[in-house]
Amino acid sequence: MPSFDIVSKVDMQEVDNAVNQSLKEIGQRYDFKGTHNEIDLQESAIVLLGADDYKLQAVVDVLKGKLVRRGVSPKCLDFGSKEPASGGAVRQRVTIVQGISKEKGKEIVKRIKDTKLKVQAQIMDDQVRVSSKKIDALQEVMQLLKTQDLGVELQFVNMRS
Repeated sequence: MPSFDIVSKVDMQEVDNAVNQSLKEIGQRYDFKGTHNEIDLQESAIVLLGADDYKLQAVVDVLKGKLVRRGVSPKCLDFGSKEPASGGAVRQRVTIVQGISKEKGKEIVKRIKDTKLKVQAQIMDDQVRVSSKKIDALQEVMQLLKTQDLGVELQFVNMRS
């Protein structure tokens, strides 16, 4: 029976490249001269440090722009709260979201079932598997999910016929 998986994965190599490009731009921009601003990529998070709120927001904008150019959706970023750092600086932790949470999985399954198409959708760990007897129904589900904003970036993988 034909099926495919709905996943939400982030290419960490592209994130690393975007962080490096952002650091390079921050080092060259005039409005950042003489201030201390950092972007630190950790295992599954990015720690941003700005000299003040304005500089932190500018660092976020630069990072988002570089991520978009590298094909990484900003939807995969979960921005934490801003916290004060030493010297009047501001720090913010940005978590990189991998996989589909149980709540999002349930929402995706509900939207698929609301279409009344003859497909079965089931949650499997951090992905959703959709199967049907007809490939056309699977393609309709893909088109439907591409048009809806679910708050996460979705990829469709493992298409089997």
